[in-house]
Amino acid sequence: MDAQKVDMFMMMNAKYFESHHLNAVREKLLTLDESKWGLVQTMQFKEPTTSLIISIFAGQFGIDRFMIGDTGMGVGKLLTCGGLGIWIIIDWFLIMGATREKNMETFQNTFY
Repeated sequence: MDAQKVDMFMMMNAKYFESHHLNAVREKLLTLDESKWGLVQTMQFKEPTTSLIISIFAGQFGIDRFMIGDTGMGVGKLLTCGGLGIWIIIDWFLIMGATREKNMETFQNTFY
């Protein structure tokens, strides 16, 4: 794929990935065929900041984990009322990273 298109994608979507994943994303995009550009443009990633806000206001119900696709953890948080409040506080620090990891997983599942 054209390096200019890859650079544009990276500028627009770098916030959705962990910093140590950016090189892998870039390398994979550079090796893709031009016909895949439409698929690349239509990929939807979860916003880490939105996950944090939802975690702060509705984390005790597990909605943040359901939103990013961690159904098992969402059910666990729902049934324990956020781990009696402890799990909620821990997730305030972890949810953005978990969202970025899920975005990378989505990216990998699309192209690998």
